[in-house]
Amino acid sequence: MVPPHPAMLPPDQLLAACDQRFTRRSGPGGQNRNKVETAVILSHRPTGISAEANEQRTQGENRQRALFRLRITLALEIRGTPGDNPTELWRGRCRDGKLFINPAHDDFPAMLAEALDVLNAFDFDPKRAAEFLGCSSSQLLGLLRDEPKAFALLNTKRSEKGLHSLK
Repeated sequence: MVPPHPAMLPPDQLLAACDQRFTRRSGPGGQNRNKVETAVILSHRPTGISAEANEQRTQGENRQRALFRLRITLALEIRGTPGDNPTELWRGRCRDGKLFINPAHDDFPAMLAEALDVLNAFDFDPKRAAEFLGCSSSQLLGLLRDEPKAFALLNTKRSEKGLHSLK
């Protein structure tokens, strides 16, 4: 059994593996923002990767945003080994070769992590990775384009392997 990618962990498990700091940030938002420690900084202990959110008025809202940002960063920076088949999450979001996921949805970081792990396993060949995942290459590339850093990572890795960049 392959352990889950950190971006795929349930929020409570991922938070348990993080140090949380609260601080104040200046800027628009009224007195509450300037006097109360509503900014949240999460640091994932196993990897040292951190994320921050401070644009909302409450700690709770900022914690949610920081957690989402942390999951995206984990998806981009940590490579895992895919299982023998796509995950249940992927199969549930991929029907008839089409992906049904919004980049703002809570499942997006986990889907992104799985896509990048599979691409890594297939030497960043979108066609072979898409065949494994049960979707089209254009659907897979569309998922990566929804997170520009992921698409840039794909092209960087392809360039390192002497392959042409994708547009």
